[in-house]
Amino acid sequence: MSIWTRISQAIQALAKGEGLSAVFERLRTPPERTVAFTIAVIALSAKMAKADGLVTRDEVTAFREVFHIAPEDEAGAARVFNLARQDVAGFEEYATRIRAMFDSEGGTLCDLMEGLFHIALADGTYHPAEDEFLRRVAEIFGMDDMRFRSLRARMVPDEDPDPYTVLGVTPGTPLDDIRKVYRKLVRDSHPDVMIARGVPEEAVALSQRKLADINRAWEEISAREAA
Repeated sequence: MSIWTRISQAIQALAKGEGLSAVFERLRTPPERTVAFTIAVIALSAKMAKADGLVTRDEVTAFREVFHIAPEDEAGAARVFNLARQDVAGFEEYATRIRAMFDSEGGTLCDLMEGLFHIALADGTYHPAEDEFLRRVAEIFGMDDMRFRSLRARMVPDEDPDPYTVLGVTPGTPLDDIRKVYRKLVRDSHPDVMIARGVPEEAVALSQRKLADINRAWEEISAREAA
C-alpha cells in the first residue's frame, strides 16, 4: 500500500466525519508518522490556499518539491488535496490537533512551518493574508514571535536579512550563547534527525537551504563580533 493510499484513507475518514483526534491517534507511531506529517502539510496548504484566494501552478510545483509524487500516485495526491480543501474542519482545528501530536518535538512543528512557507512563496509573492495565516498557525504551534520572525527571515526573500533574526537571537546576546543556538540549529537540520522526527525524505531536501542560511547568518555575526 503506497503512502498516498494510506493518506487518502485517512483523509476520507475525516471527510466521513471521523474526528481529527481519532485519525491522528492512529498515526502517532512510525512509519505512520510520515503519513501524519504529509497530511498536516496537505491540509494546511489547502486551507492556506483560501487565504490568498487561489491555487497557482507554481504552488503545485512547490508542493512537488516538498513531496516527490510518482506518476502513478498523481491522481491519489490530487484527491487528497481536494478532500482536504472540502473538509469542514477549519485550519485552526487541524493546527491544534497537529500540535497535540508533535508537541514534545518542536523541531517537527518547525519543519511543518518551513514546508508551508515554501509553498506560500512559490508564486513569488508573500501575500499579507498568507502571513496572517502562518502567524496564526505558529501561535497555535506554541511558537513565540521571535521564533516566527526567525523562520520568516530565513524563508521570505529579503535583500539584507538580519542575521540575528535568522538565528532567533538578539544583538545583545553573548557570542558563546549565539554559538550554542547556531550549533543546535545545525544539529536539528541534519537529515537523519529530521527523518527520525517523521519528516518524509523528500522534504528533507529543504534543509539544505536552511543550513546555508544558518551558516551565512553565523558567519556574518562572527565577523561583526571580531571586528
